[in-house]
Amino acid sequence: MSVASVDLTQNDSVKSVDFDDSFDFSKLLDKPRHLNMERQRSLDERSLVDASPRHPSSAENGRHMDFENVFSPSKRSSFNSSSAQYALEPHPVFVEAWESLRKTMVYFRGQPVGTIAALDNSDEKLNYDQVFVRDFVPSALAFLMNGEPEIVKNFILKTLRLQSWEKKIDRFQLGEGVMPASFKVLHDPVRNTETIMADFGESAIGRVAPVDSGFWWIVLLRAYTKSTGDTSLAEMPECQKGMRLILALCLSEGFDTFPTLLCADGCSMIDRRMGVYGYPIEIQALFFMALRCALVLLKQDAQGKELVDRIVKRLHALSFHMRSYFWLDLKQLNDIYRFKTEEYSHTAVNKFNVMPDSLPEWVFDFMPTYGGYFLGNVGPSNMDFRWFCLGNCIAILSSLATPEQSMAIMDLIESRWEELVGDMPVKVCYPAIESHDWRIITGCDPKNTRWSYHNGGSWPVLLWLLTAACIKVGRPQIARRAIEVAELRLAKDGWPEYYDGKSGRYIGKQARKHQTWSIAGYLVAKMMLEDPSHLGMISLEEDKQMKPTIKRSSSWSF
Repeated sequence: MSVASVDLTQNDSVKSVDFDDSFDFSKLLDKPRHLNMERQRSLDERSLVDASPRHPSSAENGRHMDFENVFSPSKRSSFNSSSAQYALEPHPVFVEAWESLRKTMVYFRGQPVGTIAALDNSDEKLNYDQVFVRDFVPSALAFLMNGEPEIVKNFILKTLRLQSWEKKIDRFQLGEGVMPASFKVLHDPVRNTETIMADFGESAIGRVAPVDSGFWWIVLLRAYTKSTGDTSLAEMPECQKGMRLILALCLSEGFDTFPTLLCADGCSMIDRRMGVYGYPIEIQALFFMALRCALVLLKQDAQGKELVDRIVKRLHALSFHMRSYFWLDLKQLNDIYRFKTEEYSHTAVNKFNVMPDSLPEWVFDFMPTYGGYFLGNVGPSNMDFRWFCLGNCIAILSSLATPEQSMAIMDLIESRWEELVGDMPVKVCYPAIESHDWRIITGCDPKNTRWSYHNGGSWPVLLWLLTAACIKVGRPQIARRAIEVAELRLAKDGWPEYYDGKSGRYIGKQARKHQTWSIAGYLVAKMMLEDPSHLGMISLEEDKQMKPTIKRSSSWSF
């Protein structure tokens, strides 16, 4: 795939990136002054009691765990080669994974700035030789957990610079706050120069801007700050402005009647037409998490305070909306089954005018007696009953889900293990769409056939999100079981991007091998399970002000 290039030294009409600008990055790329070589206090509260990391005991399994205020331990899981030793001999797959991850590192003028999407040796690389914002997140977490924050800091600064450049698709200019989907470092051996090309969606399939990139950037900035104890990066005026620009895109006033974000198909991990336009759970959960991270990171100055007030109001509205209208369990499924339609006025129970006949047959068997999940999408006369892994895991990590809802999501995963995990964790969504629905919803997409790619495919990268959610809920045994399943095949199969089939038995028909986020996702899951205190950089505890918890009753309305 060709990507538009951007010139950081030329005027806005030129699009080739050269980082020789007046801003002195060298001062910012030094190692953090407060690198976490000794246990630090929580950055979120600034004055919490230190907590010693430990594995939850068997008595704690099934209990919601608080890891937000726990730092990674001073004794890092430093791993630089296959000869490195842990307290116990590392799993051979773990050793291979670290060696593979280091081969994917991308350098710009001698500084590591990210990891490419895949070590792809094929002739048709498409855009797998680029650094993707969303793909880099598990790589960044792995490096942070290993005591190597420099590459993460460099990545944050480089993408921040790219945000500031003019972004056009045809004759339309994108919002100033849009973060790139990806970038690529170009080496010119003749002129002995390096430049960066960026893609903001103008080269993507479907030409859709990446809504999730900005959210992941904020989440990663908070993870860096939390892990290292270095607040100077987030406090930079440039980082403060970058956050404000991202949030301005999301908090702007419009015709919305819901606090959720209206999105186009293909604007996130599921970057092809898959019927997720509207209000997809992945974007809403990431939006919620980014807002909560921004509350911690934004300065309480004149510019920040007004934005903080808007964030707080949006968080309250968003948590109520998601917990009320997106949540599905056996009781609510039965209520929807009995809905009346065509109701009018503020007393309506079926507020979105959902037709009970639109309930898919599979959902009645899929829903366990104990368990639940957040729906894939909710809008006018529309409910997408598919289960999406990323959105539900982020809902747990961000505390968009209440402790009770988080436990119910875990109950569902355990009850439907064969469907959601099977032979390779984890299903990106369940179930697959097929036949007439596939033709209408995907536009006959040959890559998204049933049980393949984004249409019910199994994605190893999701292992880190599942593991983090399991640890937070106090049920690490679920993650341990999933990791053991992955270790049987993942390295042997060459670290594929995804697996096909109803249970994930087959390497994806178009899956790239040596996929970086498959490698990094496994590493993060393994390291987090070994030392659960790492969860603090990616987990947020429930905001007590968002209570009381929504209680369902016979009159609980949609």
